[in-house]
Amino acid sequence: MSRTLPRALKRGDAIGMIGPSGSSKDPGMADKGAAALAALGFEVVVGESCRGKYGYLAAPDELRAADLGAFFADDAIDGIVCMKGGYGAPRILDMIDYALIARHPKVFAGYSDITGLHLALRRYAGFPTFHAPMAVSMVGGFDGFSAASWAAALTTPGPLGLLAPPPGPAPTALAGGKARGPLVGGNLSLVAALTGTPYALEPDGAILFLEDVDEEPYRVDRMLTQLRLAGVFERCAGIVLGHWTRCEPRDPDRSLTLERVFADVILPAGKPVLAGFAAGHSTPTHSFPLGVEAALDADAGTLEIVGASLQ
Repeated sequence: MSRTLPRALKRGDAIGMIGPSGSSKDPGMADKGAAALAALGFEVVVGESCRGKYGYLAAPDELRAADLGAFFADDAIDGIVCMKGGYGAPRILDMIDYALIARHPKVFAGYSDITGLHLALRRYAGFPTFHAPMAVSMVGGFDGFSAASWAAALTTPGPLGLLAPPPGPAPTALAGGKARGPLVGGNLSLVAALTGTPYALEPDGAILFLEDVDEEPYRVDRMLTQLRLAGVFERCAGIVLGHWTRCEPRDPDRSLTLERVFADVILPAGKPVLAGFAAGHSTPTHSFPLGVEAALDADAGTLEIVGASLQ
């Protein structure tokens, strides 16, 4: 397992763009994503997995796993940014050479379906990875707050510090208190799907971040209940809830609100819970490292990255 932090990116570095998850409806998305990354000042190398289509997957499993390993092994590649999410990362988790990746720690960024890779890399490679917008998120424009947060997270050596909220509604405490521990988690659907597997979330003493998209409250309830029954909320130190985009019920008269679901399923564990943190499938959004020490103050509405994620 790696004990070395990845190196902070700088302008002119080479970013490898890979497609470890779903296919795109736009056959030109690989070129558009590469152009968006290049506009941020990086050289971009496009993986073969970005240019294919295997049904709803970006490419067959073997190619997607091979691209990931090849870009980590290639010392000419300074960091890796995923092209898009969708579905597919869990299919390759048992095909990855984690020992090879652990010998070549570098920036790895993505979110949504990429949560599966974040969980696996933390467990088996041992260096921080980044919950951050992907190339497709940047196509057609990238709001100023999200762009600045992305750049700060991936280019700042040492601790990232306080994740100051964007303009708009501030995060609120569903349960007050403070907690400190490694920041883990990501997309709820992936965290739930990998529970009980060798790639499951490691919640002990951690600050757990969760978000999701296009899930009705009863589905969010089912996945959170799975985590509750697995002891995740009892074992973690605190919880941060991000964006829940397009998670409204189709039949409001026969639905609980998300707020009620959170109260019923999460709050009985007695941990600090901060809701409305700007991260997930909406903008503006924070970028932040996973697997490093963080400090949560739910009463103050703050999350601070206190551990170093890059050197």
